[in-house]
Amino acid sequence: MDSIALAFGAGGARGLAHVHVLEAFEDLGVFPSMIAGTSIGSIIGCARCAGMSGAEIKDFVLDRVSNRRRLLRDLFRTRPANLETFFEEGGLRIAELNLERILGVILPPELPPRFEDLKIPLKIAATDYFEQSTTVFETGQLLPAMAASSAIPAVFLPVEFGGHFYIDGSATKPCPLDLVQSMADHVVAVDVSGGTQGQAFGRPHKIDAVYASNQLMQMSIVKHTVAKFPETLLLRPPVDTFRSLDFLHARQILEETKPLREKAKVEISRLLGGPPRDSRKKLT
Repeated sequence: MDSIALAFGAGGARGLAHVHVLEAFEDLGVFPSMIAGTSIGSIIGCARCAGMSGAEIKDFVLDRVSNRRRLLRDLFRTRPANLETFFEEGGLRIAELNLERILGVILPPELPPRFEDLKIPLKIAATDYFEQSTTVFETGQLLPAMAASSAIPAVFLPVEFGGHFYIDGSATKPCPLDLVQSMADHVVAVDVSGGTQGQAFGRPHKIDAVYASNQLMQMSIVKHTVAKFPETLLLRPPVDTFRSLDFLHARQILEETKPLREKAKVEISRLLGGPPRDSRKKLT
C-alpha cells in the first residue's frame, strides 16, 4: 500500500478537529508513515505517534481539557514553585503562562519523553523568535519541543530551549505540509486556521481585528505553501466560529467538525486509488 504522511496545523482548540482525520485513517485501516505538526497539531500528532488512537485522544481531551474545574485545578498546579523560579521566568508578566509546565501536568502519561521513543516518526515546527525562522524538531526531548511550537504570544511565555527562544510555530509555518513531501507517496494536510466572522458592515472590534489579522496571515501562508505542492490533499474543517483558546468548548468543536471524518475517508480512499506521486510525475 502507498505510504501517507500527515501534516497537522496550528489553531489552538480548533485543532481538536485533527482527531477526526485520525479516526478516518483508523476506519480505513491505514497508518500514517510520518506526522508533522505545528502547535496543537504537534501535540495531537505526538499523541498519535506515541500509539494513542483517535478515540483515546478524544476521550482524554473531553476529560481533562474541556472540564472547567479540572482545568483550573491543573493550571493552579503549574504556578512557580518559589520566588527564584518566578524571577527566572521574567517576574510579573501579566497573563503569560509557562506552557512547558502546563503541558507537563495535563498531557497524557502515554507520551514518552523523547522523539526516539515514538512509534511513528514526528516532526515539530516552532518559530525561533530572534532568528526569525522556523526550527524543526525531530530528535531529543518532546515536551519542550511541543511547548516551543505551541507558545501563543502574549498568552504563554516564549519557550527557552537549547539556548534559543521560541514562539508559536504558526508565525512561520502554520501547517507544515512541506516538511513531509519527500517522506511518503501521498501527503494529507489539515489546516485549522480560521477566517473572519460576521456581516460586512460595522467596524470590527479591535480585539477581533487583531485576532483576525493573525488568522488571515496563517491562511495566506498555507495557501502559498499548498500552491507549491498541488498534489497534497488539503482538508479544512469548519472552525471559523471558534477561537484558539476555546478548549472549554471542546465537545462542541468536535461535534460541529464531525463530518470531517467521513469526508477524509472519501478523499483518502480516492488518494489511495490513484498512482503514487512519483508515478504521476513519470506519466506527465
